Amino acid sequence: MAKDNTNTADVAALSFEQALKQLEEIVGRLEKGQVDLEDSIAIYERGTALKAHCEAKLRDAEARIEKIVIGPGGAQSTAPLDPK
Repeated sequence: MAKDNTNTADVAALSFEQALKQLEEIVGRLEKGQVDLEDSIAIYERGTALKAHCEAKLRDAEARIEKIVIGPGGAQSTAPLDPK
């Protein structure tokens, strides 16, 4: 990861994909156990913010997704996605 910026303000500007990539990098670094305690705390805090951001982005996407329902005679309508 290019920097360990724990400022969560910039997290909101990230796309889902960017946030997920950073989160994966953080998890990898923490799993290796080669990060000192202070850096571990800082990147864990950023990881928490990234996780919350990704979850919010997914909820927003789910709210916008509609499934297409083909009715009799080929008529199309939309219905909200049934979240599981």
